[in-house]
Amino acid sequence: QTVPEELQNGGGFGYVVAFRPYGTVSWMQTVVASPDAARYVFRNETLPPFSPYEVKVGVYNNKGEGSFSPVTVVYSAEEEPARAPTTVLARSLSASDVEVSWAPPWENQHKGRIQGYEVRCWRHDEKEENAKRIRTVGNQTSTKVSNLRGNALYHLAVRAYNTAGTGPSSAAVNVTTKKPPANLAALRAMDVSAVSASSSLSPLLQVLYRWNRQSSTSIIETNKTSVELSLPFDEDYIIEIKPFSDGGDGSSSEQIRIPKISNAYARGSGSSTSNACTLSAISTIMISLTARSSL
Repeated sequence: QTVPEELQNGGGFGYVVAFRPYGTVSWMQTVVASPDAARYVFRNETLPPFSPYEVKVGVYNNKGEGSFSPVTVVYSAEEEPARAPTTVLARSLSASDVEVSWAPPWENQHKGRIQGYEVRCWRHDEKEENAKRIRTVGNQTSTKVSNLRGNALYHLAVRAYNTAGTGPSSAAVNVTTKKPPANLAALRAMDVSAVSASSSLSPLLQVLYRWNRQSSTSIIETNKTSVELSLPFDEDYIIEIKPFSDGGDGSSSEQIRIPKISNAYARGSGSSTSNACTLSAISTIMISLTARSSL
């Protein structure tokens, strides 16, 4: 930063730039005669990329030299990484997510530092130049790529980057996202003798139900076309059905509210009334649905 005019304390004000390769003893110096100068460029075509230098800046005027700034370390310009990451692996996490990992380039095979990695991901029927790009920072060597299409073949490649640009790309690896779960197209419920979930696709289903005034939810998982629930009278119940698979969870059906059924419908008389009410205090529900593939 330049020195304000009121602090220059005389005419003939300028700067003295001193620098030396990091770890050496002798300083090189140059004079910058303009009081408004804020930079100096030292050119040397033999400098290796990203070479560290110690630098300090002093001031002078017609009366002599002033003090120097504290020493700081700066680097010559770097080149983009010269080698590609190795051992690139990809695995499907769900219908929309994959994880990709890699190993850094050998340190003696690239110039300059590596600031992070760029992962490119494109579907098999897309052009590589239109790939989704995700950048990591630092020495992170894995990342997740999200919002992908289910049951689709993708190609992924990784390259290192720094301030000079990106290095060469690794060889592309292939991964196929998992098949997505089915979507529920229709759902209706009625009070009958069983809870039945029927589907032309027979997907894996989760039946979620809870007492209307209760926050906790019970879950039954099935790959059959029917399931039975026993629910007590005098309680409202909320039921949902949701398909699921290795590819993730599908969309839930709309909530179905099963209204309470008064135990006045329980039948019995005399000494057997208590037992009859107990046996009849269970309501059963039928839920019928159709499912369709989300593909």
